[in-house]
Order: sequence, then structure tokens, then C-alpha cells
Amino acid sequence: MNLLKANNLSHSFDTELFSNVSLELEEKQSIAIIGLSGSGKSTLLNILSTLLTPNKGEVYLFGKDVSSMNTKELENIKRNELGLVFQQHYLFRGFSVEENLDISAMLSGEDIDVALLDNLGIKQTLEQKVTELSGGQQQRVSIARVLTKKPKILFVDEPTGNLDNVTSNEVKKIFFDYIKDQEAGMVLVTHNEEFAMECDIVYRLQNKELIRVK
Repeated sequence: MNLLKANNLSHSFDTELFSNVSLELEEKQSIAIIGLSGSGKSTLLNILSTLLTPNKGEVYLFGKDVSSMNTKELENIKRNELGLVFQQHYLFRGFSVEENLDISAMLSGEDIDVALLDNLGIKQTLEQKVTELSGGQQQRVSIARVLTKKPKILFVDEPTGNLDNVTSNEVKKIFFDYIKDQEAGMVLVTHNEEFAMECDIVYRLQNKELIRVK
């Protein structure tokens, strides 16, 4: 099943970042986008995840053009079908880890996966305020919160940047196992080329073009 399709995307701020970018994401498939800082990787991810509107081109989610969706339809898809793991954790900072996870579980109607918390190494932090955690721990809570709602598409921006090597490998395995088990898809933006090359498809964003390298 086609989860995501982008046709001829172009976008600019002060200068043009990229033009005529196209890609498709299928179930159980992972796509990585690599490139230099400032090349537009995160901007492209924001467009694919509907946080930004492209200057030109179309984004399709589950076969439907995002621009044709009304506000309620798009919000339902974003809430229930899309999972965003970005460099900013966007946790509720006045709440505990457990409360942050409970909010996600309540909104999605899903139960918290205790095994997931154990794999991420945050099971013992449930009663702590998120402000008491390290940056790496907060990243893991953010990942757990996103996966709790069982999204069909993961949009992931530098998920292992604040993690040690052991935890990074565990997180990578969690993502890859998740998309296989849930028949989901993942679009990853990263500077970690080793992580990128484990994905099914790899693109490099360079000189305003999206070039397939795997």
C-alpha cells in the first residue's frame, strides 16, 4: 500500500532549497534522507509530515492529496496516523514521564507498551519530571510517546543524536521492528550515514536535488 507520495516538491525561503523532489513510501518500508546541514532535509521532512506547505508540488497521504483535505480530516490523520520524532522533544515539561505517556495513550486509545519502555531504558524514570531527565532520556520518552499511538508513518529527524552507541543501536532496532510489525513506513533525516544505509531507500539532498544513492 502506498502510504506517502510526493510529486515535484519545490520550496524556498530566502533562497531555493530544493526543486522537483519526488518520492514514494510503501508499507514496511524505510526511507533515509541525508545531506549537509542547511541543504533542506528538515524542511523537506516538515513538508512531508504536513507541518509546512510546499511552494510547489503535491503531497499525498494514503492516496489523497493533502491540499484537498479539510482541516478536520487533516487533523485526524496527523493525530492518529502520523508519528513525528523531531530534535525538539515537545514534552509537557511540568509533567512526569508517566503523565506524558498517559496523555498520548489517552488521545490514541492505545495502551502503554511496558516492553517498549524497558527497551528504551526509561521504565525506571516514570515518576520523574521530564525536566529532571538528560537530553538523551527525554529523546527516548519522546520516541515512546510517539510509538504508543501506533502511527502508520514515522517522520524521524536525527533520533539518535543525543544517544550513546548502545542506546542508538537499540533505538534503531525499535524503529525497524516497529515498521515491520505494524506494516508502517518511516522517513528518516539523519547525518548518521551508517543508520541511513540500514534503510531500504537512501536519498541525498544536494544542490537542490534529491538523488537516490541506494
